[in-house]
Amino acid sequence: MFDIGFAELLLIGVVGLLVIGPERLPSTIRTVSAWVAQIRRGFNQIRSEVEQELHNDAVMQELRKTGSDLKRDAQQASDSFKTATGGNTATGPASTASPGQAGSEKASPDPASVRTAGDGETTSRVQEPPEK
Repeated sequence: MFDIGFAELLLIGVVGLLVIGPERLPSTIRTVSAWVAQIRRGFNQIRSEVEQELHNDAVMQELRKTGSDLKRDAQQASDSFKTATGGNTATGPASTASPGQAGSEKASPDPASVRTAGDGETTSRVQEPPEK
């Protein structure tokens, strides 16, 4: 981390011995090494949090890309459906009547196609297409 070689470490030891003295040097070394270890843990924790956030950003970018791909595919499917149906879909702009209006404009069934069931209910007959 600090790129300290053997010569620099020896020089720091000699200066520490002269400044601090031989009786307090071992406890001072323990204290300094505890501080260095705590600082390293702090830096490692910060680094891991930054890496985690960068990973989360990468995941979010991937999700956004997937979402835009899905939107594009849905739009293409919708366009091809409109093209295949000639543009006349119930939800398309060609249909101006709302579902409530469409039901009220239907003509009543032909009385000849309605019959009464045995219990008094009226049912309509379904006409089958002619066979070819």
